[in-house]
Amino acid sequence: MTPGLAEIRRAADLIRGHVLETPCVLSRTLSEITGAEVHLKFENLQFTASFKERGACHRLSLLTSDERRRGVVAMSAGNHAQGVAYHGQRLGIPAVIVMPRHTSAVKVERTRGFGAEVVTHGETLEAASEHAHALARDRGLIFVHPYDDPAVIAGQGTLALEMLAAVPSLDTLVISVGGGGLIGGVAAAARALRPEIEVVGVQARRFPAMYNAVKGASLPQGESTLADGMAVGRPGEITREMISRLVSDVVLVDEGHLEQAIVLLLEVEKTLVEGAGAAGLAALLAEPARFRGRRVGLVLCGGNIDPLLLSSIIGRGMVKAGRLVRLRVGARDVPGSLALITANVARAGANIEEVHHRRAFSSLSAQHVEVELVLQTRGPAHVAEVVAALRSAGLASEPA
Repeated sequence: MTPGLAEIRRAADLIRGHVLETPCVLSRTLSEITGAEVHLKFENLQFTASFKERGACHRLSLLTSDERRRGVVAMSAGNHAQGVAYHGQRLGIPAVIVMPRHTSAVKVERTRGFGAEVVTHGETLEAASEHAHALARDRGLIFVHPYDDPAVIAGQGTLALEMLAAVPSLDTLVISVGGGGLIGGVAAAARALRPEIEVVGVQARRFPAMYNAVKGASLPQGESTLADGMAVGRPGEITREMISRLVSDVVLVDEGHLEQAIVLLLEVEKTLVEGAGAAGLAALLAEPARFRGRRVGLVLCGGNIDPLLLSSIIGRGMVKAGRLVRLRVGARDVPGSLALITANVARAGANIEEVHHRRAFSSLSAQHVEVELVLQTRGPAHVAEVVAALRSAGLASEPA
């Protein structure tokens, strides 16, 4: 059975007070950047930093007393795991979570922190799923599917009720797609309330499983993506039918647009999202003409990102924006040359982050040294000013 508006409204009543009714806010800056009127639903503010709490809370709340005593098992790359673990702990339901071996350490430790028994197994969600089903059979546990379960889908759909209550004039919803539970629930609620609304799904190009399923395509599947929350190799059967019936289109985004979206949300909105949480904005950045002039709702569906990965993304984003740049500077290999270089960089207003001397590996003559600088700048125009300042001082300089 696929859930409809009645089931989603009942789910909203059941989980009210147990999950946060997150804000849905207009972003004026992102609207200017994309050309659409962008409204952000901050599901990364949930206690476990993900919308997955909604479906998990609803599913667990429907268990019988016997099922609660036996406990539950789930497979997840992280956010569903935390939702099941947290609400299981809150409701006194023992939870076992099977996670693929490559799952972010942050998500593994947070899941354990909610009192769940964590089992790492397999390289993919599919392998983890098989093991979770085996544990359910062997130990008499109730399997809680992360997306292909009507109760879970209904729980996820509750956020659409909140979005349309907050901004009734939305004409487009752009929603990330992994297994399809989020977009299935959102589309069921939104299309029932507003039949004319357009719902567009977004998948990472490296994991186009649902795209292939609904479009009859056969694009290859990758091994990893920044949007690990959407890295699903086998879409759900229930959700596939719902998407085919209710969703206008599914689009693909590259890793570069996901990176750009994460950095923009951090810099502009001062909010932290993971790759899947940035997918909606990534779609607007990738295809601005498609959404220009539309009143668009985006769901920042998760904020659980590994700090080391985030650091790398920020650094790469600064490089792409021209705010972190490498310069090669040639100078005579005599005392005072480095001081001359740094003095001119300082006068141009740039900050030096790294300095590397190259003698043996330089193409300059033996009496010269090549100095590679990593600079923090205000952008490409400022980089040009720094290069001009160095050259005016007689120092050959060019971007590395």
